[in-house]
Amino acid sequence: MLCIYDFCNRWFCVESGSIENPSIILTHGFPSQAYSYHKVLPILSKDYHAIGFDWLGFGFSDKPQPRYGFDYTLAKYVSSLESLLNELPINKVSLVAQEYFAPVVVKYASSHQEKLNNLILFNPPLTEKHASLPLTFSIQQLFASIFVNQDPLRASHKALTSCGPYKMKEDDAMVYRRPYLTSGSSGFALNAISRTMNKELKTHVEEMRTTLMDEKWKVQTTICRGQRDRWLSYDGVEDFC
Repeated sequence: MLCIYDFCNRWFCVESGSIENPSIILTHGFPSQAYSYHKVLPILSKDYHAIGFDWLGFGFSDKPQPRYGFDYTLAKYVSSLESLLNELPINKVSLVAQEYFAPVVVKYASSHQEKLNNLILFNPPLTEKHASLPLTFSIQQLFASIFVNQDPLRASHKALTSCGPYKMKEDDAMVYRRPYLTSGSSGFALNAISRTMNKELKTHVEEMRTTLMDEKWKVQTTICRGQRDRWLSYDGVEDFC
């Protein structure tokens, strides 16, 4: 593991494989952390220089107070991604993105196509039905968990256990819970980005669809979709592709 600093913030990163290999950047979804790739990194390291990181506000990266250095808007995440990648010793990369952060990665990629070998999107929000957060992240539920009950872990735990049909091992779940157990800033960050997502996600999903369908889009793009995702339904995905 390593920490990388951009102009203002510290990013928690994990790295595997020789720097001489082609580079692949793994970005996690919402709400998650780079640990979601912990079983994939050793496999990729055989052929790639693989780097995963925690987005600002998640995992073990910095969690700036909203409106004091980082506003948790999707535009801020795009610019912060650019700042981070500029600090890495890489040239062209393959970019991997998961679900609700896919619009951020595609927005970055649209302005830096020359830096990408290819783009892989796991369960991205592609249809109108995908353009809002699930009820798990409604402002009312987050407000109750974080501020009324003083329990941001409760908000995070519900997300971890409700997004799919698979049961997470307790040791793995504790890795995701730990930031919420050690600092109240994790809860404030989760609330801030959830508010932004609820306001901006529809616009950014539409922009992502437009970008991916534009004839000027030249990056080889692969979309991987799970049919049993409880948050982002499969309906309409094949028609888009």
